[in-house]
Amino acid sequence: MTDTTHLQTEVIDELQRHGIAVGPDDTPSTLRVQLNDRYRIEIRALRDRCRAGEFGVRELPAHVVALRREYLLLSVPLDRWVRPA
Repeated sequence: MTDTTHLQTEVIDELQRHGIAVGPDDTPSTLRVQLNDRYRIEIRALRDRCRAGEFGVRELPAHVVALRREYLLLSVPLDRWVRPA
């Protein structure tokens, strides 16, 4: 039995919302890495959009905050990703 069998339902739902399928060999740590990788891709895309002139540098922090709100799971400690025993 792996750690993913004990994941909170809300955590699984949030991961799936970001396109991350939870497999039998995944652990909370590996899933967090995957989620963080997706966040970093999106944060870099924001930077690139800003550099391309899609929005101004002064608007970038608001975009970053909005993106961070989409990835609140990254702020949750891993021990809270699993159901209590």
